[in-house]
Amino acid sequence: MNYRRVIAGALAFVMAACAAGCGKKDSGKNDSKENTTAATTEEVTTEEATKGKEQPMPTVPTDPNAITFDDGKFDFVFEKGDDPDCAKGTLSVEELLGNKMLKFADDNTVPLSGKVQKIGISVAKLLGYEGAARVRRIEFDMYAKATADHLKTDDADGVRAPGWIGGGGGTVTAKDDKWYDFQEFSGGEYDFETSGPVHAVFKFLLADSGQCWTEDMDDPNFLIMRWGIANESDMYIDNIIFYDEEGQSIPIDKDAGSKVKERLEKAAEKVVDEAEKVKDEVKDEVGKAKDEIKEEVGKAQSEAEKDIGKSIDTAQQELDKINKQAQEAIAEANRLIEEGKKK
Repeated sequence: MNYRRVIAGALAFVMAACAAGCGKKDSGKNDSKENTTAATTEEVTTEEATKGKEQPMPTVPTDPNAITFDDGKFDFVFEKGDDPDCAKGTLSVEELLGNKMLKFADDNTVPLSGKVQKIGISVAKLLGYEGAARVRRIEFDMYAKATADHLKTDDADGVRAPGWIGGGGGTVTAKDDKWYDFQEFSGGEYDFETSGPVHAVFKFLLADSGQCWTEDMDDPNFLIMRWGIANESDMYIDNIIFYDEEGQSIPIDKDAGSKVKERLEKAAEKVVDEAEKVKDEVKDEVGKAKDEIKEEVGKAQSEAEKDIGKSIDTAQQELDKINKQAQEAIAEANRLIEEGKKK
């Protein structure tokens, strides 16, 4: 890791000195005495707030298998933003206190209350499927950098510091795609704009019962979540390390990306084949259904025609009967008329 503690410390000192110098600098000839006094008072207050305290510095990793983001790569990371409480933002690799880290830049469009910053790590892209199946513990460092001066502390309001820093994580395991919650973690920074490391440890405590990752999972991944956000701030992640059941760190598989791509392509082809198969089956079923419907309609028409024919025959018989009765009545009437004439 290109960690430059001395340089970063010197840089922080120079920045503090510049800030102090700017505070003493006249803003113009028309500045009132009251404004000058206020500026001086604010400067003294800021110095007193951090007097005797040192800016926390990043952790220097000693494990050769730590993912440090020094190479600038983060194609194995994804933003989780489809839940209502998810913070919206962008991912990148940026330098923080002289050290490159993964950065989630919160755009602050989601209110602080109830907001959760979430990112996902695709493990197979780092360790391969075999390596992912060996994971029993995950460790990493979280940092936060305030982007506003809205923190309220016991000593002051309007502090530019992140405040409480904590959260948890989770993953979908191989056992019936069951969700598994990792342990929560917490820390904080109430004085400086940038926090020190908040170390997190995620363990598969129920791995013996199948609640872990296996080689046949297409995309073993886990979420890192930061909640309880007290002030507008960005989240940083560094030094991700995966451990097996023996406590040994798992090395990065340089060919993992291509292996994942190959498996996903095969999975996609399988899905397409299944879709085509289903499409053909549906087409056949639709054809059969059409034939059955036509047959049923034909039967219905035949039955209807038979019923109509029967009705016509019955009606004709009734009509003939009525007509016969009418003819008989007419004949009887004519007979009576003729008899009347004779009389």
